[in-house]
Amino acid sequence: MLEEVERWLTRRSWSAADRPLDRLTAARESSPHRSRVSVVLPALNEEATVGAIVEEIRRELMEKVQLVDELVVIDSGSTDGTARAARRAGARVVHRDAILPRIPAVPGKGEVLWRSLLVTSGDIVCFVDADLKDFSADFVSGIVGPLLTDPTVQFVKAMYDRPLGEAAGQGGRVTELVARPLLNLHWPSLAGFVQPLGGEYAVRRSLLERLPFPVGYGVELGLLVDALHTVGLDALAQVDVGVRKHRHQDGQALGRMAATIYRTAQLRLSRGSLVRPEITQFERGPDGFVPHTHAVDTEERPPMREIAEYASRNAA
Repeated sequence: MLEEVERWLTRRSWSAADRPLDRLTAARESSPHRSRVSVVLPALNEEATVGAIVEEIRRELMEKVQLVDELVVIDSGSTDGTARAARRAGARVVHRDAILPRIPAVPGKGEVLWRSLLVTSGDIVCFVDADLKDFSADFVSGIVGPLLTDPTVQFVKAMYDRPLGEAAGQGGRVTELVARPLLNLHWPSLAGFVQPLGGEYAVRRSLLERLPFPVGYGVELGLLVDALHTVGLDALAQVDVGVRKHRHQDGQALGRMAATIYRTAQLRLSRGSLVRPEITQFERGPDGFVPHTHAVDTEERPPMREIAEYASRNAA
């Protein structure tokens, strides 16, 4: 590990317990510019979990203390009761297709996160996945905390244990097999991030609006790498929030995710000729193995500050 990363780990890695809620609320209230905090949950068919997450955030961070100003669920085309459950729990629900209709939406998590900037107003934007189980408000307060107490920090990732079934620490298979090797080999300054692909992170809007967003599952790696090049390692941080439990995807879905992440990395490495943006996987059928070829997400959205509707909203 690089010496600069070892120093970074001692200076920019914390626990959620390091910043109690009373300290955070006091820091926000005493600041000359009271930073507004928006929490965004991208959701696709998460009826089983989204309501409990929304309820926890509302109760602990909007009612007991006033740390979160805005709680928005972006529904990216759910066919179950996701929107109804989120709305009943107290979130504002916005459908992906209702945001920036001039640009037709494409499927993908990054697409939803990018569009969320147009329907939120917080100076700090906190993203939280909607499939988390046994959710704790520490996932939000922990990663928002450094941004409220240290003006030099701009991007904070959550770190946590990820159990796979009953096996502790065995989750994050795409992280260990794809993302971590890529980062260690090509962006060694980012080797200290425990969960580089984690979906829980908080970022200053002033940085997010300057970054391109890969539309698919490459968004976490893309934002992290681009943030490093934009503001430098010392503006990035991570906070331990405990244990993350969520729905695990099957091996083929993970394969498609891995291909997307590899392609996102390759684009940033070369900005030249790209690898073939497809992945072929196999399933056994009645007559043997059947190939299924899937496109790898190749589209990226431009920095939000380049979008006319966003600029006009801020000027109003």
